[in-house]
Amino acid sequence: MTVLVRSGVGLLCAVARAAIPSVWRGKYFSSGNEPAENNPVTPMLRHLIYKIKSTGPITVAEYMKEVLTNPAKGYYVYRDMLGEQGDFITSPEISQIFGELLGIWFISEWMATGKSTAFQLVELGPGRGTLVGDILRVFTQLGSVLKNCDISVHLVEVSQKLSEIQALTLTEEKVPLERNAGSPVYMKGVTKSGIPISWYRHLHDVPKGYSFYLAHEFFDVLPVHKFQKTPQGWREVFIDIDPQVSDKLRFVLAPSATPAEAFIQHDETRDHVEVCPDAGVIIEELSQRIALTGGAALVADYGHDGTKTDTFRGFCGHKLHDVLIAPGTADLTADVDFSYLRRMAQGKVASLGPIKQHTFLKNMGIDVRLKVLLDKSNEPSVRQQLLQGYDMLMNPKKMGERFNFFALLPHERLEGGRHQRNARQSKPFASLVAGFSELAWQ
Repeated sequence: MTVLVRSGVGLLCAVARAAIPSVWRGKYFSSGNEPAENNPVTPMLRHLIYKIKSTGPITVAEYMKEVLTNPAKGYYVYRDMLGEQGDFITSPEISQIFGELLGIWFISEWMATGKSTAFQLVELGPGRGTLVGDILRVFTQLGSVLKNCDISVHLVEVSQKLSEIQALTLTEEKVPLERNAGSPVYMKGVTKSGIPISWYRHLHDVPKGYSFYLAHEFFDVLPVHKFQKTPQGWREVFIDIDPQVSDKLRFVLAPSATPAEAFIQHDETRDHVEVCPDAGVIIEELSQRIALTGGAALVADYGHDGTKTDTFRGFCGHKLHDVLIAPGTADLTADVDFSYLRRMAQGKVASLGPIKQHTFLKNMGIDVRLKVLLDKSNEPSVRQQLLQGYDMLMNPKKMGERFNFFALLPHERLEGGRHQRNARQSKPFASLVAGFSELAWQ
């Protein structure tokens, strides 16, 4: 679909230049009256201005893709943007308990579906590797449960900088990494606990097989197309050069329909929508894999269930940042539309959620785990850190209600096997799914 949208841009250019498009502003954007010193001309801005002058206004999706993942200047490609010194902090960076409970979730699903002799743990966008590191520590601690299971780790990461940080976090220094920049598997190694680990740039390069997939704050950075309802129908939001200031960008509305409009539901009632075709492609890939070989996918992200409108925003230094100012220096994100993910999985696999993070973690036993860690610690500073981390994860005014959990599972996993496709399977899987109901060991 990317090719189709890009071809549409070319068709639009002549029309856009022939007519003065209407200007559009969203709630996360500034008034456009910032002084020049607040709008530095970054290398990415120069690149975008040249691109727009050459081909015409670009979609918000193309803007996000260029700003975040351009091979030469992209925000994610060569930066470490996580942690206190970066632009945002993720749940795994806040508390070890978060990753530990996700590790328990995967083991619970592995046990509930028959304890296969092998599985792949696949994470999309692994950040600094902190989350998968916490998960692998749980696997080690529960080694007696997993002793007859061959586990391998597969990380999907486009950022060279972050992949190097992940390798430092996760791998055994005594075992040299195998590197092959031209291969779909561009790096291989062994984790500190002796598990094979591989890096890929694309999900479709990960071997098919019984797998547990994890996407934590991954879908919210995928490119979105933005649409505004007008008296003439839906019009896509584009990004153009401000005619008053030659080195400044602005939002405009397309003068006519564009190809990405096909992703809008016919019964849509909102007056502004964001659609993410890339998210649909990935969910379809995950659904096909899970339906074919088993396993599950767990998604945790900012999001809504088809109710929000304008959520496109930027973050720089842990503060909201105008998305058009100094592109390449700030993270860009848009809330995940879980209703769209559910539609894309429908008919292939079952889905659960979205449910709020505080509900999922409470069901997973976060209170019990916190008490164990507090009882083991005599250091006041460690106890304070644990309590502050718990509050950040669970407080509804912080991350507790902002983040949601969503899962994809084989149909036969639910309803005690009511949807079983294999009639010869005599023993149905357990129907309760941890996190979405209270954790119960089988």
